[in-house]
Amino acid sequence: MEFIYEKNRIYSKDDNGELLTEVTFPKNEKEVVKINHVYVNKKLRGQGIASEIMLKAYNYIKDNNKKIIASCPYAISWFKKHPSYQDIVINVKTKE
Repeated sequence: MEFIYEKNRIYSKDDNGELLTEVTFPKNEKEVVKINHVYVNKKLRGQGIASEIMLKAYNYIKDNNKKIIASCPYAISWFKKHPSYQDIVINVKTKE
């Protein structure tokens, strides 16, 4: 699956242009983005793709020296399950 990176969005489409995956993270403050939406097409659910796109978003945001506020329920849950990726997350902490 090929992921397309935009300033505040990572997504993929099938050969017909149908949206398969998407994570959006609009700028909240100067150096902070808000992960507000994670989507996986119903035909791909249950295959770990939402987790894959979250990791891509985390790496992209970190590489761009930004911090994260997670507002999407899936993003909040993902960060709680993956404490090693909480280093740039402002609002989700499961370790000190």
